[in-house]
Amino acid sequence: MLKKLRISSGVSQLDRLLGGLRIGDNVVWHDDSGSLASAFCLSFIQTSLADKKPLVYVSFDRSPRNLIDKLGPFSSDPSLTVLDCFTSGKGASSSIFLKFYDEAPPELTGRIVRVKDPRRVDEVVDVLYGVHAGLKGDVRFVFESITGMQELWGGEDHILNFYSHSCPRLYELNTVAYWIMEKKAHTPRLRAQISQIAQVVIELSIRRGTTSLSVLKAEKRELETLHKPYNYWVKDSVVTFDEEKRSHGGIDLGLRLKELRTKRGISQTELAKSVGVTPSTISQVESNLIYPSLPALMKMAEVLSVDISSFFQERLAGKKKFVFSAMESLQVKFADFPEGSIYARALTPIDSDFKVEPYLIEIPSEKTVFSHFFSHKGEEIGYLISGELQVRLEKEVHTVRAGDTVYLTSDIPTQWKNPGTTPAKMLWIKVR
Repeated sequence: MLKKLRISSGVSQLDRLLGGLRIGDNVVWHDDSGSLASAFCLSFIQTSLADKKPLVYVSFDRSPRNLIDKLGPFSSDPSLTVLDCFTSGKGASSSIFLKFYDEAPPELTGRIVRVKDPRRVDEVVDVLYGVHAGLKGDVRFVFESITGMQELWGGEDHILNFYSHSCPRLYELNTVAYWIMEKKAHTPRLRAQISQIAQVVIELSIRRGTTSLSVLKAEKRELETLHKPYNYWVKDSVVTFDEEKRSHGGIDLGLRLKELRTKRGISQTELAKSVGVTPSTISQVESNLIYPSLPALMKMAEVLSVDISSFFQERLAGKKKFVFSAMESLQVKFADFPEGSIYARALTPIDSDFKVEPYLIEIPSEKTVFSHFFSHKGEEIGYLISGELQVRLEKEVHTVRAGDTVYLTSDIPTQWKNPGTTPAKMLWIKVR
């Protein structure tokens, strides 16, 4: 059985908010307009096919020809299989839709499976799992859409019965599935029941022309992003999130604590355990709802390896010191990545006043890091000291060898992989 590992959604900012997808996740998208989830689905499809993972697209709302136009170059990928529930469903076996199978090239139609009677739930189930049985590895699914199923099957009870059986089964089969549902087309009861079963629930909303995303549920993650709306926009099928804006006025102890804790890669629960308080206490301190006692504050500074004065000013005056010993470097944790897949050390104090932040990054042999290791809005520069790495940037994979330099501006890698038999070590610098 495959370990429930973290994988990329294809949208690095979403990976950071969600803590990445996990093998076994059923991801339900509550879509305000019925079209907002499309960009996220395309990104998921792109990254899945780039990883050569078999992907099954279950279509209730689009004819094969329309779907191929939507998928563009992805439609020709041999790892993609389309389950056509439209032609004999909403398409009513019309000759105009059946004609596609006579005109399309055999290599394309060979990967499109037409369900002869998609109005029968049991036939859809039989074909769906029959297709899955012929595929290997952790298969990915996109169901477009729960709303289309309801329109075809004529009632929410049929949807709930299908989903309540399929979701646990897909989890056990080590798949990752996207389920799209138009929020306004379903009752609160159905949305609540489906959300209760799903591992991940995401809401996409649009208000006054601004689109936003909120993670409503994420099993087996300890997230600080739940139920918080994050604005984003889509251009050329690329999803980009707005920068989080926070005003600074007076002493913002909570914000400073969160910044230092995040830079060390320590969760609220870990910090709470070390300090001897509850995770709720740390959360309330970071939200400036309460202030910690002096002993608790001193313990926080000790755990984070900073001076206590760091909590009350932006950064320490690093200019007073120009040599930092190896003993002063601090290990940085990456809670979102599988243990042992990446190691890092901050080479200067995390509360220093330097305009650059240098790190020593190590990726062990034959390990893969899905998404970039830092969430950073500025420029980044990396120098590979030893080993070899493969980095995926948008649709291309680049090979980085010892002595090579990586320079990032606005682009964010979606994967780092060490294909070699020795660790890959990098000097990585973030520029403020």
